[in-house]
Amino acid sequence: MIRVLLADDQALVRAGFRALLDSAPDISVVAEAATGAEAVRLAVAERPDIALLDIRMPELDGLAAAERILADPRLSSTRMVILTTFDLDEYIFEALRLGASGFLVKDTEPEDLINGVRVVARGEALLSPSVTRRVIAEYAGRPRRPAPDRRLRDLTDREREVVALVGEGLSNEEIAARLVLSPATVKTHVSRAMAKLRVRDRAQLVVVAYETGLVAPGWMQ
Repeated sequence: MIRVLLADDQALVRAGFRALLDSAPDISVVAEAATGAEAVRLAVAERPDIALLDIRMPELDGLAAAERILADPRLSSTRMVILTTFDLDEYIFEALRLGASGFLVKDTEPEDLINGVRVVARGEALLSPSVTRRVIAEYAGRPRRPAPDRRLRDLTDREREVVALVGEGLSNEEIAARLVLSPATVKTHVSRAMAKLRVRDRAQLVVVAYETGLVAPGWMQ
C-alpha cells in the first residue's frame, strides 16, 4: 500500500484528490494538511511514502515545507510531489533542486494522478520529457550562469553525454536513438550517473545538468 500525505489549503481540492487516490486499491491517503506547517508535522508523525504538497499555502508555503521535509533524516524515504498550477508558479525549478521528485498540475486527469503517485513510489521521477522542456524553458530565460562545478569529474564521457541529453528533456528511448544505443544501455548510464552525482531521480539529474553547465541554456546559445 502506498501511503500518501495530501497538503492543500483548499478543502475541495483535498477532498477531490483524496477521493481519487483512495479509489485505487494500492493507495491510501493517511493524512491531510491545510498549511505547510501542518504538512511538516504530519509528515514526521505519519512517515508517508509520498507527500503531495501545494506550492501556495498559509503559515509555511509548500516550498518551505518541502525543504524541511526533504532535509529531515527521519523522512529519507518520503518522496515529494508538488501540486501546482504550473503556468502561475515560479518555484518549480527550486522545488526540483531541493529534491522533489516531480510535480502534478491540479487539473491533471484522474488516471494520471493515480499513475503519477505510483511512478514516484517506484523511485522514478514524475517529470515527462514535455514537462521537462517547459521547466527548462522557464529556467533558461533567467539571467544567470551556472557556477563552475566539480561534480562531473567522476563521470565518463558517455555518462556526461547522457546526462546532458536528460537535461534537454529526452527520454531514454530518445537518447538511445540519438546515440545509437539500446534503451537498456542508456538506462544503465543514467543509473550510474545518478549514483555518482548522488541524486535521487531523473528530475534532479535535469537540475544537475543545468547547474554544472552540461546543458547550455539560452544565455550560452
